[in-house]
Amino acid sequence: MEASEFRRRGKEMVDYIADYLEGVEGRQVYPDVKPGYLRPLIPSTAPQEPERFEDIINDIEKIIMPGVTHWHSPYFFAYFPTASSYPSMLADMLCGAIGCVGFSWAASPACTELETVMMDWLGKMLELPEAFLAGKASQGGGVIQGSASEATLVALLAARSKVTHQLQATSPELTQGAIMEKLVAYSSDQAHSSVERAALIGGVKLKAIPSDGNFSMRASALREAMEQDKAAGLIPFFVVATLGTTSCCSFDSLLEVGPICNQEGMWLHIDAAYAGSAFICPEFRYLLNGVEFADSFNFNPHKWLLVNFDCSTMWVKKRTDLTEAFKTDPVYLKHSHQDSGLITDYRHWQIPLGRRFRSLKMWFVFRMYGVKGLQAHIRKHVQLSHEFESLVCQDPRFEICAEVILGLVCFRLKGSNQLNEALLEKINSTKKIHLVPCCLQDKFVLRFVLCSRTVESAHVQQAWQHIRELADSLLRAEKE
Repeated sequence: MEASEFRRRGKEMVDYIADYLEGVEGRQVYPDVKPGYLRPLIPSTAPQEPERFEDIINDIEKIIMPGVTHWHSPYFFAYFPTASSYPSMLADMLCGAIGCVGFSWAASPACTELETVMMDWLGKMLELPEAFLAGKASQGGGVIQGSASEATLVALLAARSKVTHQLQATSPELTQGAIMEKLVAYSSDQAHSSVERAALIGGVKLKAIPSDGNFSMRASALREAMEQDKAAGLIPFFVVATLGTTSCCSFDSLLEVGPICNQEGMWLHIDAAYAGSAFICPEFRYLLNGVEFADSFNFNPHKWLLVNFDCSTMWVKKRTDLTEAFKTDPVYLKHSHQDSGLITDYRHWQIPLGRRFRSLKMWFVFRMYGVKGLQAHIRKHVQLSHEFESLVCQDPRFEICAEVILGLVCFRLKGSNQLNEALLEKINSTKKIHLVPCCLQDKFVLRFVLCSRTVESAHVQQAWQHIRELADSLLRAEKE
């Protein structure tokens, strides 16, 4: 494909994408296909000769779209949002065209420097403490990771490296293996499964702290677990506090947990993957109170801030905690400016060496929406979640199962878990809307999350009417 054809086909693809997103409401939100549907539809080997672009485009509708779950449909209320906006998509196109692999400042200076500035822009939107911003004299700064899971792992590995060096400095006879077998990390029993996965990869023990009646980790429970572990000869070193849990969007008590971590010399990492976007709104900033106690903080603009996947923003108070854990400097990656003190080599802040020019997406979105436009997007979803909550409360057959703070409503039919499992099966098998469940205090609960950028009150009303009709038929069948 030459430039002339690329111009023509590129315009056609933009039209296809715009048509898809404008018409996504009319597509069935969840596919009908069975596992293995795709393999019989395509040849078993790659073509020997070039094929026509028109044939590839035709096959998108025939082969790909039948197996797509339409996350941007206004009838998609599952998981958490995956952000999407036209400015972000345009920036992604430019990122692909530039095609740099930004493992060092020299590999593409703009890639590194724009990321540093965008992370400061966003940090100021969140009113993060100055210690987390790169600025000129700060020891901290921000980096774009691929996902919140990756950020948690990076934080855990950095904390493991830091505590190991500290212990070996005072007790040189201690081996890394002897230290690692005693290290223990902590998180709420409501924390995302990626925290457990980070501990598995990091080779350390993880203790789940029982949450309270509001599904929050409190200081007393954390302190009790720590004291038991210290008495058993273990070394507490890392705590993950979740702001906006996946199950019910609950919030660990930072103002309680933070001081304990600081007193005990434990690394505190904040995972606000979903909820973090809301903190740009002054009325929700209180949910981040206590961030000053943290060593690292992360959330996903690619969930709720209109920046397409992947873009997971992570800040640290002391960047050398990361660079000392991950730094390697082979000759072929060195460059003449690396010791100037004026630049960042982000390969020392992450697991992979290579990285995309992801800050372009933030730059485009922040400039084309402005802070006020992004706040309006968040507020609209929160307003619609409360609208759905009020509809549920008007039907005495249903109950709300957790406080509705942001865009997630946890609800269920009053009755057995089996009844609610049957309701969810009916909802998802009809494929008019899509939901996923969670378990709260042994109750099977349905999660309703505002996800689509284009969702409106009418979609919420239709979804609730659909749920009620399915509940009607289910309860009638139970009586018969």
